[in-house]
Amino acid sequence: MATPSDASPTYVYKLISSAAAPPDPLPNRLPVSDLDQASGFIHLSTARQVPNTLRFFYKDHVKVYVLRIPYDPVEKNIKWEDPKAEVCGPRGGEGTFPHLYNEFKLGKDEVESVQCWEKGPDLGWDSALQAAEAWLVC
Repeated sequence: MATPSDASPTYVYKLISSAAAPPDPLPNRLPVSDLDQASGFIHLSTARQVPNTLRFFYKDHVKVYVLRIPYDPVEKNIKWEDPKAEVCGPRGGEGTFPHLYNEFKLGKDEVESVQCWEKGPDLGWDSALQAAEAWLVC
């Protein structure tokens, strides 16, 4: 299925709670989150979707890890779906999300770089997003 705009993103992103911090160096295969395991795929976001993913799913977290994944090598395993992998309308105009269906293989071969983001003094994600603006590429 084509991406929502029919233009492939340069990167897709995986957000991980600080409670499940990825090891350094990254292994061949990272542990699978409970949400991903239950869903049957790895939930990813585009650069434009990351801010709302942070605000919606990580609002109670102080720190997250963000994995940047080059899109082209994983494209064959991506399905563009709504957040629940349903064909029905997406949540609040966010569009469809990239879901990685590759038997939960996400590790050093797929991830180009990792950043750790912390909430700012205002307890929001805006300062972290602003600091990562050049890294968070569409």
